[in-house]
Amino acid sequence: MEENQLIKKKYPQGDLFICDVADAVLKDIMPQMEHPFYSLSKKPETSVRRYEHNGNWIEVIPSVKGLATIYDKDILIYAISQIMAKLNRGEEVSQKVRITSRELLMFCNRGTSGRDYIALQESLDRIDGTRIRTNIRVSKDESEWSAFGLVNSASTRRKNGFDGRLIWCEVELSDWVFNAIKDNDVLTLNPDYFRLRKPIERRVYELARKHCGQQKQFTIGIETLHKKSGSQGNLREFRRNIKSISLTNHLPDYLIYFDPLTDNLIFKNRGEWWDANDKPYPKIQSEETYETAKMFAPKDCDIYAIEQEWFDHWKSTGRPDIKNSDKAFLGFVIKKYGNDE
Repeated sequence: MEENQLIKKKYPQGDLFICDVADAVLKDIMPQMEHPFYSLSKKPETSVRRYEHNGNWIEVIPSVKGLATIYDKDILIYAISQIMAKLNRGEEVSQKVRITSRELLMFCNRGTSGRDYIALQESLDRIDGTRIRTNIRVSKDESEWSAFGLVNSASTRRKNGFDGRLIWCEVELSDWVFNAIKDNDVLTLNPDYFRLRKPIERRVYELARKHCGQQKQFTIGIETLHKKSGSQGNLREFRRNIKSISLTNHLPDYLIYFDPLTDNLIFKNRGEWWDANDKPYPKIQSEETYETAKMFAPKDCDIYAIEQEWFDHWKSTGRPDIKNSDKAFLGFVIKKYGNDE
């Protein structure tokens, strides 16, 4: 009885949890990293998908607006990250999460133009409409078959009525997702995850993070990887995409090698980022900072590429504590370009 009361106090089901942790470390629940819950297509997928592997099965059922995509998943990653940050501070959390739209977009390394807010609303529609049937359990108390949505409900608040810009969105996480959080069935993601622009790159990173983890290396057959990725392309096309990724080798945390003789992919651990004990990466808080930085940088420079240089410099100098990320970034840019004629 006392244990149940403690759980209810720590995880109040009916209260509203407002996201306000600016430096939350990226987190995702492991079942969604291991199994293909999300579409990798940028075009709407409206057919039911079924996945089976080693006794686990999933059916993903879309609404007429299509399956939730791996980009739509950013909303849940943000919510999970915020909840875990609060729990690590010993604070109470809830299944119902309110998210400031602008902060979400910036956290996920997206733009904040009008079309980005429109895309966010479309993501909410797909997440709210996607249903899951599965035998994968995240809690011992669950039945051997479950049917649920990725979220129980979703809502938004707009500025100046229905056609105005999104101020905030609100989601109530499904019991299945929230149980995984309560059981600490989560893993840390590298912040550069949001810099991966191709769906297959994000999915391959998720699988590497889940299966290789902190091991020195992990080997998986291309056919098995194709199956676990959820890619709807044929095996030949998938193999070609994997070869392309292995040539650039730009995934965070892991180097990948394709072995044509065995048709295997080998993940090798870069062994960098978790040594910092989950210290969050510095993040730019204001769009105005980018505009100011552009005044000092050469006209033909990509400001986001310069930001990546700043990240790399921060990592190479031992990840020092930064009180104000925006000022630190501007200082880096001014030092690098400020004296140029």
